[in-house]
Amino acid sequence: MSALTIAIERYQLENGLKVVFSPDKTVPVAAVNLWYGVGSRNEPAGKTGFAHLFEHMMFQGSAHVPKNKHFELIEGVGGTLNASTWFDRTNYFDTVPSHDLELALWLESDRMGWMLPAMDQEKLDNQRDVVKNEKRQRYDNQPYGDWGERLQALIYPEGHPYYHTVIGSMEDLDAATLEDVASFFSTYYVPNNAVLTVAGDVDPDQALDLVQRYFGEIEPGDAIPPLPGDPDVEPRIGTTVRDQVISEVPLPRVIMAFRIPPYSSPDFAVAEVSRALLGMGRASRLYDGLVRERRIAKSVVSYVYPLLSGASMFLVWGTGYPETDIEELENAISEEIGGLVDAAQREVDRAIALTETDLVHTLERVAQRADLLSMFELYFDDPARLNTELDRLRDVTVEQIRSFSADMLGTDNRAVLTYEPKGRP
Repeated sequence: MSALTIAIERYQLENGLKVVFSPDKTVPVAAVNLWYGVGSRNEPAGKTGFAHLFEHMMFQGSAHVPKNKHFELIEGVGGTLNASTWFDRTNYFDTVPSHDLELALWLESDRMGWMLPAMDQEKLDNQRDVVKNEKRQRYDNQPYGDWGERLQALIYPEGHPYYHTVIGSMEDLDAATLEDVASFFSTYYVPNNAVLTVAGDVDPDQALDLVQRYFGEIEPGDAIPPLPGDPDVEPRIGTTVRDQVISEVPLPRVIMAFRIPPYSSPDFAVAEVSRALLGMGRASRLYDGLVRERRIAKSVVSYVYPLLSGASMFLVWGTGYPETDIEELENAISEEIGGLVDAAQREVDRAIALTETDLVHTLERVAQRADLLSMFELYFDDPARLNTELDRLRDVTVEQIRSFSADMLGTDNRAVLTYEPKGRP
């Protein structure tokens, strides 16, 4: 598999907005992708959930775009759009036929520059209720729905930017005022805290003229305030911490997580390959050992969170059968993780190949390519880093995998969250 050669051009407007173009004439579509440097980590105590609430508010109209008109206009030309909020960022994305690029740019610029005039109490109350209902459906009343909240509280100390969930608390959402929301917007939804990527069937010179026309007159904001709380943490938890839940869940589940170096660390590629070796595909250690051979797990998952502030998180879980003993399941997961200290070269080669293939498949879609370029520009001030991602993965050695397992995945750096069905003997 050859190195990536994604075309990239970078600019920055006078108001601080960073702009990335990635022309690709193979498909007649254009992806407009906007990342703001604001997520749940930017929320102080008492104001959790604001970033996610604002994701909803941004679709409620702006000075020149009526409520819900953004959806109507983009879908009316055959395009798609959405948004998402996470720990370190909020992103908004539109994919349209390339001849409708100007429409998407105008819509995104209007809500960046002229959102506040359209904001009112009715919209805030309405979207607050929508978010609270989402919390009830996806977190509070969903089997295993509170796993993220519980696990974050085990991995990160109170006061750390990742201690609380992205969705926030009901109490904080109820307490949010229109003035709070306006202040949050004025602080973070500003051109000097954003990256705009346009990828696909575009001419960079013409696109830059459009970007300058629609975004150039938006005033920059003040300097972005430092993160609330203390993002610095010890490299390891220091022990094994636990939380046990007995509730209305259908099957027993063991979730195990570890504090690992942040996404910006050179060691993060080692973590990515390690998680692929453990849980990616049916030839992975977890699947082969727990699902196929021992038959004590119905499914297994492994994941690495690409987080920036202080430390990130390595996660595995196994979901058992009704008769599975929870302690046996935990011990089996521990054995597979511990076995990484004896990882073989062929396993590492397979894991690298899987992560390579996963990345290349992601890049085949112009919208996802734009999203990754925005991420690398926002996180690292270097969208061209995307072209060297394969090199970082290929450089991982079997010795690094063994060392990572011994140093970061032991019992001195472990959070264990177990779920057991209520009423089970």
